[in-house]
Amino acid sequence: MSNLLSIFWNLVVESAPWLLLGYFIAGVIKQVIPSEWVQKQLAKPGLLSITKGALIGAPLPLCSCGVIPTALAVRKAGASKGATASFLVATPETGVDSIAFSYAMLGPIFAIARPISALISAVVAGVLVHKFDTDDVVAEPAPAPKSCCSMSKPEAEPEPPTLGERLVQAVQYGYGRMIADTAKWLFIGLTAAALVTAYVPQSFFLQWGDGVIAMLIMVIVGLPMYICATASTPVAASFLFAGLSPGAALVFMLTGPATNIATMGVIKEQLGNRSLVAYLIGVIATAITAGLVLNQLYSVFGWELELAAMSHGEETALWRQIAGIVLSLLVVRVWVNNLQNKMRQRTPSISAAT
Repeated sequence: MSNLLSIFWNLVVESAPWLLLGYFIAGVIKQVIPSEWVQKQLAKPGLLSITKGALIGAPLPLCSCGVIPTALAVRKAGASKGATASFLVATPETGVDSIAFSYAMLGPIFAIARPISALISAVVAGVLVHKFDTDDVVAEPAPAPKSCCSMSKPEAEPEPPTLGERLVQAVQYGYGRMIADTAKWLFIGLTAAALVTAYVPQSFFLQWGDGVIAMLIMVIVGLPMYICATASTPVAASFLFAGLSPGAALVFMLTGPATNIATMGVIKEQLGNRSLVAYLIGVIATAITAGLVLNQLYSVFGWELELAAMSHGEETALWRQIAGIVLSLLVVRVWVNNLQNKMRQRTPSISAAT
C-alpha cells in the first residue's frame, strides 16, 4: 500500500508544475477566445469551417464533458455537421493543459505528435461526416423581433475589462472552473496509472505486439471511457511502462476523449446515425494510422521513451513538491465547495419538509 501511495504522489509531483501552467494558459485562452467568436467562425458550412473547427477546438480549454454544450451551441448557430464533428474531435483530444502534461510525463515527442494527430483526426472525421451525411440543413436563427422600444436610445455598452481584470478572470477560470471540470477524472486517471504501474508487469502488453492488434485493443479500451485528454495522459504513461508500444498509447489518448458514450449519444441525437458512423470511422482509422506512423518513427530514428514520472529512487526537487501540494489543495478546494453546495441544496428541502 505504501508503494502504491508513493507512486501516486510521484505522479502528482511530476505532473503538477505542468498542469498548473496549463490551467493558467487555458484561463488566458478563455479570455482571448470568447465562445461567441467561435460560433461566428464556424457558422458557414464547408471545408474551410471543418478546418477552422479543428484549429479553433484544439487549444480550447474544454474537456470531454465541457465540449458538448459548446458544440451544441456551435451547431445551433449554423455550423455544418462536418464543422461540428471536427470541433467535437479536436477539442477533447488535445489542449494546452494536456500538451503540457504530455511533455511532463511522456516527453517532447508525444507533446508534438499528440496535437498534430488530433488535428488530422478532427479534419478527417469532419470531412467524412460532410461527405457521407449530405442532409445538413440548419435552421437559420430567427431575427430578433422589433419592439416599440426599438427606437429608443440604446443603452450604453459596458466598458471592457482592463488587463488586470482579465488576468484575474483568467486565474479564476483556470484554477477554478478548469480544475472543477477535470479534478474527478484527473484523480481517476492518476489512480489508474498508479495501480497499473504498481501491479501490472512491465512485459504485460508485449504479448499483443506493437501493431494493429494492440491498437485495436486500445480502441476497445478507450471507446466507452469517459476520460478527458489530461486524465488519459497518466494512464497512457502507465501502459507504456507496462510494455505498450508508443503508437498504441497514442491510439488510446486519441480515441478515449473523443469517443466516449456521452459524446456518441449527442452526435447520434443531433447529427444522426450516418454522421455517427462517419465520425467513429474517421477517429478510429486516423488514430490507428497515426499510431503506426509513430511506431515507425520510433523504430527508424531510435527514439527512447521518456517516462519521467515512472522513474524511482531519485530525489524530487522541493519546488515540484510545493507545486504538488498546491495542486492537491486546489483539487480539495473544489471537492469541499461541491460538498458545501450540495449541503446548501439539501437544507431548504429539509426545512420545507418540516
